[in-house]
Amino acid sequence: MKALLLVTLLGISTGALAKKNCTDAPKDKWMTEEAFKQKAISEGYKINKFKTPGTCYEIYGVDKDGIKVEVYFNPVDGSVVKRKLDD
Repeated sequence: MKALLLVTLLGISTGALAKKNCTDAPKDKWMTEEAFKQKAISEGYKINKFKTPGTCYEIYGVDKDGIKVEVYFNPVDGSVVKRKLDD
């Protein structure tokens, strides 16, 4: 029972520390940060903070409807991989 608990806890902590995976494409296939930001802005996002965790582009900002969001994008084509509403 203790071994199962330990394995579960290790799995949770490893998952929490893992970087996001949005693409398997090499970085030379990614949009430039500037091109990506322009695409996001043209889609109605206001970018307050931009990050590159793992193999994603990530923004914290506001969407076209004025809702605060945290969004992970595929850096190759700019498609949304995960979107979270910020409180």
